Amino acid sequence: MKRIILFVIAISLVSACSASPAVDVTGAWALVAYGDKAEPISAKEQVDSYIKFTDGQVTGNVGCNSFGGLYQLKGKTITFESVMSTEMYCEQTMEQEAAVLAVLRGSATIKMEGDLLTLTSEAGQVVILTPREL
Repeated sequence: MKRIILFVIAISLVSACSASPAVDVTGAWALVAYGDKAEPISAKEQVDSYIKFTDGQVTGNVGCNSFGGLYQLKGKTITFESVMSTEMYCEQTMEQEAAVLAVLRGSATIKMEGDLLTLTSEAGQVVILTPREL
């Protein structure tokens, strides 16, 4: 009987240690960088770029166009759905907007280091964010 109890305790401990705690993305985040994971590009200066996560909804602005959609967290994976944006032509921020929205139109792994939140798409593209006030 002791062996069974020890076995159950051991399995419980292994399960608890292997479970990945979800990262809390709730709130507003300023865009720091985007693009290829190996060489991210700094976000455009003087451009108010942010992403806000609230109760399964994602909204924001990553240049001159605003966007919105849905998200779902499972462990360290975030999946975006139905993300749509306005389509104004903004030459200065076009590359930044396209790169960020590409990550927000699929699944990404999430990683929190200090105050930086990194979303990495399956294609190896990143969006790096830091907390901000709205």
